[in-house]
Amino acid sequence: MDRDRLRDKVALVTGAASGIGRATAQRLAAEGARVCCCDIAVDGCRETADAIRESGGSATSLECDVTRSESCDACVGEAVRASGRLDILVNVAGIGIYRHATDFTDDEWRRVIEINLTGTYFMCRASIPHLLEAHGNIVNVASAAGLVGTPYGAAYSASKGGVVLLTKSLAIELGRRGLRSNCVCPGGVDTPLLRGYDVPGGVDPDLMARMQYLPSLGRPEEIAALIAYLASDEARYVNGAAVSIDGGQVA
Repeated sequence: MDRDRLRDKVALVTGAASGIGRATAQRLAAEGARVCCCDIAVDGCRETADAIRESGGSATSLECDVTRSESCDACVGEAVRASGRLDILVNVAGIGIYRHATDFTDDEWRRVIEINLTGTYFMCRASIPHLLEAHGNIVNVASAAGLVGTPYGAAYSASKGGVVLLTKSLAIELGRRGLRSNCVCPGGVDTPLLRGYDVPGGVDPDLMARMQYLPSLGRPEEIAALIAYLASDEARYVNGAAVSIDGGQVA
């Protein structure tokens, strides 16, 4: 780890209360960034920021509901007011629901799309003017499920596939103006999100086995390390990439 790689950078991380979001906030801070931790889970978000400061890093915490554009605008505005700039946006906030394809309720479908895809867009839209000014970058957390079909995860795959192409669209439109946009596509990662999945009855175990190739799950810290690289100047020539980190799931 290069503890100076992100020195003087300001990063905003959504979903920072736990899992990949918490690990990412901690990794960016360990590499020198000032981190604004954002989540709708206020207590967990505050715990992340406290842990960063206790380790000698710089962090603040803000409540943010990514499904509400006004909340995203306010979160970005407060982060910029506090630090004077914004160099890095990392969109981690997300949920997953498993159902048979015809069993998603209207509300379940909308909620997955609103948090995973629309929320990512709202945060990007609010951040882009500041990121353009700083010649910064966006790292979105998509999923292996956004690259290949996932059984019983139609809503999740649809949302994460959208994140992949949102990322690529931003990369093409804004890259020549100095703003890079990339996404990471994790496979199964040992997080509260994954442990909380409610798998429906009557699933085909052979189809479920497609979702994990290696015998063990990924670790949040491994995803965070990749995000930190993409957010750094070392990845200057990486733009519009959807980088798999899934143990071979989509190989």
